[in-house]
Amino acid sequence: MAYQALYRVFRPQSFEDVVGQSHVTKTLQNAITQNKTSHAYLFSGPRGTGKTSAAKIFAKAINCEHSTNGEPCNECEICQGITDGSIPDVLEIDAASNNGVEEIRDIREKVKYAPTVAKYKVYIIDEVHMLSTGAFNALLKTLEEPPKHVIFILATTEPHKLPLTIISRVQRFDFKRITTQDIIGRMAYILDEEKIAYDEKALMIVARAAEGGMRDALSLLDQVISYGSEEVTIADALEITGSVAQNLLTSLVDSVMTQDAAKALETLSALLSEGKDPVRLVEDLLVFFRDILLYQKAPNLEETLERALADDAFKELADRADTSKIYACVKVLNDTQQQMRFTNHPGIYVEVAIVQMTQLSGGAAPATGAGDSTAAPVDTSAFRQEIDQLRGEIASLKKQLANGGAAPSQAEAKPARGKKANINNGKQFKAPVGRINHVLGAAKKQDLQLIRGCWGELLSMLMASQAALLNEAEPVAASEDTFVLKFKHEIHCQMAMDNPNFVETVTSGISRLTKVNYTFIGIPENQWIEVRESFLQSHDMQSDGDDEAGAPKSAPKQEDTFVSEAMKLVGEDLLEIKE
Repeated sequence: MAYQALYRVFRPQSFEDVVGQSHVTKTLQNAITQNKTSHAYLFSGPRGTGKTSAAKIFAKAINCEHSTNGEPCNECEICQGITDGSIPDVLEIDAASNNGVEEIRDIREKVKYAPTVAKYKVYIIDEVHMLSTGAFNALLKTLEEPPKHVIFILATTEPHKLPLTIISRVQRFDFKRITTQDIIGRMAYILDEEKIAYDEKALMIVARAAEGGMRDALSLLDQVISYGSEEVTIADALEITGSVAQNLLTSLVDSVMTQDAAKALETLSALLSEGKDPVRLVEDLLVFFRDILLYQKAPNLEETLERALADDAFKELADRADTSKIYACVKVLNDTQQQMRFTNHPGIYVEVAIVQMTQLSGGAAPATGAGDSTAAPVDTSAFRQEIDQLRGEIASLKKQLANGGAAPSQAEAKPARGKKANINNGKQFKAPVGRINHVLGAAKKQDLQLIRGCWGELLSMLMASQAALLNEAEPVAASEDTFVLKFKHEIHCQMAMDNPNFVETVTSGISRLTKVNYTFIGIPENQWIEVRESFLQSHDMQSDGDDEAGAPKSAPKQEDTFVSEAMKLVGEDLLEIKE
């Protein structure tokens, strides 16, 4: 006989074998023993959670000649006939391929006839949400008042697609996702029955990848067994499921916590080069951060950890990790996960997310030890010197003001300013305010419209890694030879402006499209708001909602009532004042 998949060989044959759905099986057993069964049921829930299996077990139990406590005996002729599909009184219909009105009419004609062998005729309609509107309407009356010898069981993964008229005529049972521990227990039982050696940690990896579906778990387990020559190991489970080994996850998260961007990107590059799925990697990181939080709050509940194993490296990382930074990292990963759904280059988003997480405040406290050089402490001496110098200058100014003296000379002030500039250098990106003000002073609306008109075409010309930096950037002002490019995130602005090849590529591309030799100036969004408002105030001007489309336009300081009311109604950004 040909080899059969594990999920077919070990398909549940009694309510006791159905894993993780006790709220359903207990109710069905009680209904059978108390003779309170309904004429129609709806089994809904995710794939691989036991809906069709429970329907066939119910059909056996209600027709079994030797049923005990609502359980079928699985030994009588009827039970065995239902199991192998040889009894015509139990029909399993696939609504995905039999979804027309004619098929339902055929059922309506045949339900009138009494069962030939069993006590009840049972119609199991799988994927019932695939029926057409006409088929649902044809089923309504029969489903509401079928003959006493007929029971309908509808199964679906998408109950929201069923008409309310159908749902109101059935008893509904919602099957839930099976927990990781229940899946592990079932797989261990199957492997023991098959006499196959296994590592319990490997079963946890398979169960986690199954996402609550027992059929998916057993299919993955089949692959792992075949891949590893009749043995289930951690390495084989990681390879088949595409998950990441814990030691690499621990190393990656430790680099994030210690703000070691180079090491984090090196680990990430190694993972991606091995063919790891970026989407699965983000999921693994999210669950790993969740496990760190749970371990910090309840270290005695190790069984609640889904992705991590509480080894020494994990415990040390959890002790040192900063809770506030974990929250921030989870938010970054969640945003990245949403963005990755709409891109063909998910690896770029993962790299940007890793860099962004390494620059978040907080982190893990440096590990103590003479030989530890991986987590260098933050140098705060420069900040202390700056604070001391500022305090000295303030005291000097107060003393001079009290004595009626003059302010310090420019020669005395220059070293302080120079030192301050050196300290700020590298801490955050500083846009060239003078050059931007010059562009604003000579800005023209037609230049900005020309650049914006070909911006989408420019993005399509760039490589994916370059286009990713400009996804949330936009031109906001332009003169005849220069335009200002606003970035939503400061890190993206700094990465773009510090890369001469990127600047050259964008400059040559925009020049080719517009036939004008434009250069551009990058500025983060928060700095752009300050620079623009400062420019408007210094030139005694007022924003009319279109100031980003060219030069800010002059407007009277005393606005009339009509303009004020219009601004309240539509907002400043949508209002344009024309003389």
